[in-house]
Amino acid sequence: MRLLFIGAPILYGILIGAVYQKGKITDLPIIVVDQDQSLMSVKFIDMLEETESIQVVSVFPDLTNVKNKAIDEDASVIVNIPRGFTSGIQQNKLPEITIFVDASNTLTSNTALMAVNGVAMTIKAGIQIESQMKKGVPEYVATQNYEPFKTTIIKQSIRSGNYLYFMLPGVLLTVFQQILLLGLALTFASEYENRTFEELVRKMPNPLGMLAVKIIPYMIMSVGILLLYWGFSKYYNMVIGGAFWAFSLSTFVFILAVCGIGVLVSIVLPNQLKATEVLMVVATPSFILSGFTWPLSQMPNWVQFIAELIPLTHYLKTFRILYLNHASVSHIYAPVIAMSIIAVICLSLSAIILHYKIKKVKNHSIEEIN
Repeated sequence: MRLLFIGAPILYGILIGAVYQKGKITDLPIIVVDQDQSLMSVKFIDMLEETESIQVVSVFPDLTNVKNKAIDEDASVIVNIPRGFTSGIQQNKLPEITIFVDASNTLTSNTALMAVNGVAMTIKAGIQIESQMKKGVPEYVATQNYEPFKTTIIKQSIRSGNYLYFMLPGVLLTVFQQILLLGLALTFASEYENRTFEELVRKMPNPLGMLAVKIIPYMIMSVGILLLYWGFSKYYNMVIGGAFWAFSLSTFVFILAVCGIGVLVSIVLPNQLKATEVLMVVATPSFILSGFTWPLSQMPNWVQFIAELIPLTHYLKTFRILYLNHASVSHIYAPVIAMSIIAVICLSLSAIILHYKIKKVKNHSIEEIN
């Protein structure tokens, strides 16, 4: 308890402080589609690159497959400079720059949108003032009227515009992980404390079988929790459709990864309270570390490393890709592979440690018989 009361506040103070220490979002990746390929469009891109809040990660000549590329680059804004942009300005045809915004995360999308819009307004002002002054219009008059081109903002990836649609699933999936971890903390630790591990070994001497006996009930109960969440989506009119089997597969891998962490800690720590405390430390800050609301790119490298070890980070990414961005299944390969690696490592370590513990119990039984 002393460790919990002293250690937890210090740990969370350092961890959460490091996550938000930067205080502002910078270098958000954006993509530019430059169909004009002119000096004016190059100048526009240069000004975007000089803006602190955003970073141009790719420039493409057309809109072909750009949405998928934006998901790969984790870009929240796509800026489309149309063909004939410069000539349209020169001929007063009011050409149109289109800004596609991934509105699934309002924090990052609004920051990037404000930066892009600010650059567009600056260029508008510069072009019109220069044009008017060449015609002999006084500067103070020229500054009152400028609109050499239009900017159209198209928000995507959030159907209702309701923040509940974004926030509720993220919180519920976090709670889902926490329930699994806290339940699994007791699986083997309770056997050690109640001195029933030897009896368990006699009934199931195989480590893989023993793991299955402990994990399968939680996987079955997980189905009930997910059905409850589906009921919430119906109650709040949150229509979630498409990619059902891909998300089901990622959910299965996520549960395996969480179960792997839970049973590993429960096997290593022969005390229910200690196992629960350790898994609480993992579960409590996981939503903040997941990058679901505050971008991982804005966190220190050591915090990003910790976040990558938590299954929720990858699971929420699959949810965002499939249900908020409506992207193809190929985009979830990386997070599913990451969760699979966590599951394989944790379950393998659990099986190895169980093997030696089972062997120790069997040797002890043989010694007693002799």
